[in-house]
Amino acid sequence: MKNRLNVFFLIFGCILLISFIQKLDDHKISKKNVELIIPKGFPKPNYDFTTNKLTPDGFVLGRKLFYDPILSKDSSISCQSCHQRVAAFAHIDHALSHGFDGKIGTRNVPALQNLIWKDAYMADGGVNNLEVQPINPITNPIEMNESLAHVISKLKQNKEYVILFKKAFKDNVVNSECLLKALAQFTGLMISANSRYDKYVAKKDTFSLQEINGLKLFRAKCEGCHKEPLFTDNSYRNNGLNPDSSLNDTGRGKITKTETDNYKFKVPSLRNIEVTFPYMHDGRYRKLKDVLIHYSTSLNHNSTADEEINKIGELSDKERKDIIAFLLTLTDKEFLNDRRFINPNKR
Repeated sequence: MKNRLNVFFLIFGCILLISFIQKLDDHKISKKNVELIIPKGFPKPNYDFTTNKLTPDGFVLGRKLFYDPILSKDSSISCQSCHQRVAAFAHIDHALSHGFDGKIGTRNVPALQNLIWKDAYMADGGVNNLEVQPINPITNPIEMNESLAHVISKLKQNKEYVILFKKAFKDNVVNSECLLKALAQFTGLMISANSRYDKYVAKKDTFSLQEINGLKLFRAKCEGCHKEPLFTDNSYRNNGLNPDSSLNDTGRGKITKTETDNYKFKVPSLRNIEVTFPYMHDGRYRKLKDVLIHYSTSLNHNSTADEEINKIGELSDKERKDIIAFLLTLTDKEFLNDRRFINPNKR
């Protein structure tokens, strides 16, 4: 009996050890892990890492920064506080972003995926470069309420970060340029291109009759804005929603100061839409059914709705269900479970 117990504890100990080693391996990054592979059928990226060479050390630094609340004024908010891996780096459930000191933002948190194909960032397109984008949330008083200068000061006092910056950029300089480049290496490799839809297009998977019909309807009704394979055309559109007077968000018009751009927002990608609820720039809808009801009911559209939206026309309950069945094929489980993007602080 004693020998059996010894054997049991030995096996149990080995399992725990193997599990611990596997968790450590989850955080290791090799050269192969940071190769930029453009998915077949995808266009040329707008950001191609020409001046920001992808390296394992640069990616590891960017990942640590992404998950570290040191970027916020009181070390309470990190990038992942809003951009959760399980939700394609969007924020499940919260209609609007939550930031410093419990403050509530004015927009729904966007998913972080296929960012190198974007020509601008934020729902209003107020940032036009992937490397510059983090400055906005870091310095926004509602989000992280910090300054780049103070972030760098904190990082310089952190021995671990001094070592990581040196490994990533081959010198002793801890500066904002390197910080932003490292974050771009991490977020820029968040590429989603392995959904069932992608496998269907590559003739490596099949669709049900409902999914096929949903795809046909999608191409006829929705692709005017959500173009394959990225499922966005990077344009700005008025989606016909009546503005929320409590938010007073004029969208693109806030940036261009042009009245005709008021209430236009950047068309989001529909990839992984199953896990990125709630929907719309203000997170007003929790279910895809409600989104489709809005778009397919002309009485719901305001007078300045984009013409592409008005072209959708009425959809029957069956047609809406078919489109949703197709949209669910855009869920990329390989991306959602990619171990490269795991929080390195969790063991």
